Amino acid sequence: MPVYHIVLFKLKPNISKAQLAEWSELGAVMVGKIPGLLKWDANPPLPATAHRAQGYDMGLIAVLEKPEDVVTYGKHPVHQRVHEIREALCSQTLAYDFEF
Repeated sequence: MPVYHIVLFKLKPNISKAQLAEWSELGAVMVGKIPGLLKWDANPPLPATAHRAQGYDMGLIAVLEKPEDVVTYGKHPVHQRVHEIREALCSQTLAYDFEF
């Protein structure tokens, strides 16, 4: 059963759209490089519901094949680079994983 890895981000002040685009592009190319990672997408909240986002400016959904792949994904060197950039861009994150 696939696992949905959902992460919400509160961005630091003065983060540019170019910085976010670079991070998103690096995230998207992880698919095919990390075993078990089927899909990876990141975007800001929809304008119509952004007021409900409690200050979270961006979110991502990574779809993995099975629960064991979450650990592989987290430790993989390609993901570690994306993680380092995320730490530079964000002041706070909230992660939630579940099978669907």
